[in-house]
Amino acid sequence: MNIVPIVEEMRKDVREFFTKHWGSAEMVYSHGVFRCDELDGFVAVNNNGTWVGLVTYFVHNNECEVVSLDSMDEGKGIGTVLLRAVEEEARKRGCHRVYLVTTNDNLNALRFYQKRGYQCVRVIPNAVEKARKIKPQIPTMSKDGIPIRDEFVLEKRLERKRSSFIVG
Repeated sequence: MNIVPIVEEMRKDVREFFTKHWGSAEMVYSHGVFRCDELDGFVAVNNNGTWVGLVTYFVHNNECEVVSLDSMDEGKGIGTVLLRAVEEEARKRGCHRVYLVTTNDNLNALRFYQKRGYQCVRVIPNAVEKARKIKPQIPTMSKDGIPIRDEFVLEKRLERKRSSFIVG
C-alpha cells in the first residue's frame, strides 16, 4: 500500500469518491461547511492502483483538523496509516495539535481515535440540529438506533520533535 498526497490532478477523483460514499463532497458541522474535494489530504492506494482509503484535513492557526477519514477495508491498518500521515504533516507545518469532530452515534470512530491517543475534549449538545439546517439530509437516527444529535471534539497533542546536536 502506498500513501500519496492529494494533488490538483486528483480533485475530480476525490469529488467522485465523496459523492459515491457520502452523497456529496460537502462535510457539514455545526461550525461550518468543508468542501472535502478542495482540502489537503492523502490517499491510500493498493498495489493494483485502487484507492483503499482517503483522509482530508485543514491546517489553520497551528492546528490541524481532520475533516474526513475513510477506509474501504476496515481492520487492515489503512485508517491508522492515513492518520499518521496527517499527524506527521501537521508536525512539519508547526501544528501543536490535531483534532476532529464526530457525532455521538459514531462509536467506531470514537473507539478508533481513542485507541490512537485522541481524547474527547468537548461535547457540543444538539449541534447536529444546527448542521441539519444547512444539510437536511443528515439522518436523525443511526443504523444502530442511536439518535444523532451531539458533536464530540477529539484531539491529540503533538509532541515537538527534539533536535539533537553535539556540543564540541
